[in-house]
Amino acid sequence: MTDVRPAAPSLSDRMERVPVLTRSHRTWMVLLGLLLFFDQSDINAFAFAAPAIREDWGLSVADIGLITAASFLGMFAGSIAGGRLADRYGRKRLIIGATVFYSLSSLASAFAVSVADLAVYRVLTGVGLQAMTVVLLTYISEMYPRRLRGRVQALILAFSVLGIPAAAGLARWVTPHGPGAWRWIFVAGAGGIVIALVAQLTLPESVRWNAAHGLGSASQAVVTRVEEQARAAIGGDLPPMEPLPAPVPASPRELLRPPLRKRLVVVSTYMALGTTVFYGFNAWMPTLLVEKGFTTGQSLRFSSTVALAACPGALLATLFIDRVERRTAVMLINLVNAALLLVFALVDSYPVLVAAGLLMVLTSQAGVACVYTYLPETFPTRLRALGAGIGNGAGRLAVFASSFLIALVLSRLGDTAVFVCLVGAAVLAALVMGMFGERTRGRSLESLADGASATPAPRTVEGTAR
Repeated sequence: MTDVRPAAPSLSDRMERVPVLTRSHRTWMVLLGLLLFFDQSDINAFAFAAPAIREDWGLSVADIGLITAASFLGMFAGSIAGGRLADRYGRKRLIIGATVFYSLSSLASAFAVSVADLAVYRVLTGVGLQAMTVVLLTYISEMYPRRLRGRVQALILAFSVLGIPAAAGLARWVTPHGPGAWRWIFVAGAGGIVIALVAQLTLPESVRWNAAHGLGSASQAVVTRVEEQARAAIGGDLPPMEPLPAPVPASPRELLRPPLRKRLVVVSTYMALGTTVFYGFNAWMPTLLVEKGFTTGQSLRFSSTVALAACPGALLATLFIDRVERRTAVMLINLVNAALLLVFALVDSYPVLVAAGLLMVLTSQAGVACVYTYLPETFPTRLRALGAGIGNGAGRLAVFASSFLIALVLSRLGDTAVFVCLVGAAVLAALVMGMFGERTRGRSLESLADGASATPAPRTVEGTAR
């Protein structure tokens, strides 16, 4: 168990008491949103380029599946490796380094000449993408006060998912220009390196990470600036500080001991089930609709239509993410998703399926915002990125395995059986989170680190804590 000792008001205490989003907070939000925008764009780049690549190289469906599956293995490795490295060497360093790494890997994809080297480049891209994502989520949890971090996470996610239609639009524009034009999709994916360079100059290191590693003096100016901006925004003094436990060094083995062991098992199990449902729906819907008897045109129209709900879905989370216990919200969203998936199993009406699909994407993205906030909250600072990385990695590994399972069920039992399997996974995910998930709403990261009892979060000038 990670030991804690009482401490006088620290840098973390000072960051926690800030009741508003300051100018610095908003600047960080823009940069983090842009970094995640390119992440979302690049992670979907191959899916949009695949039809043109298949035609250009004469590939089979199996070839496309191999490259897609390989990228998820890369994400699994990147999630765990990125988390561990971020806990040792810093959040900012890994965010910038992973972004540069996946950007260069994406650029290399543009020069691929065979399935083998393209698969290698997509594996490397997956490593960088997921390493950046898990550390970025950790960074948000550590740099924003507990009363605001949920809504900040949701707003950043809402902006970042716009990278998906942006990549789709680019693909529709460049691929008709002839053989090899698809390579520009991967060139554009390297654009994240520009944002990484700006972030290198602007983004500070995590205050909590610096404090935990004896480098608090490097964050003094950042915290002081945030406090000054907050005082100017509210026109008065900040709320009094609440002294919080200060973490002492921990090793990765702590994740295998109570109370962190239970949390690791819960988040890994939930992510395996929940991510399978998410990607099972989004990645397989075009194929499943065709199997239900709809035309390819109807299937593609369905996908493009329901995708419109992604950004509103993340924004929907801002209405409740810091007001409702996150494990409760995630549980209820999964139960709603199970009911919507059951509609797909039982109904053949295209308009009804479109309506159900819109609701599915809307609620799913709201759930992603909750999970992205919850995941890093459950682990102490010195193991936060690794714990979140293992959980996230479990989800990516599950998608890799479930891709083959879904294909097998579809070929043997049909589309209805696939939807029933997804319903079962959604219900199990809801039960795991609802019954065993940690309560995190309104709790400081320090009190969560050792399973301390929750204390009510006081109301702020914005009324953000309930």
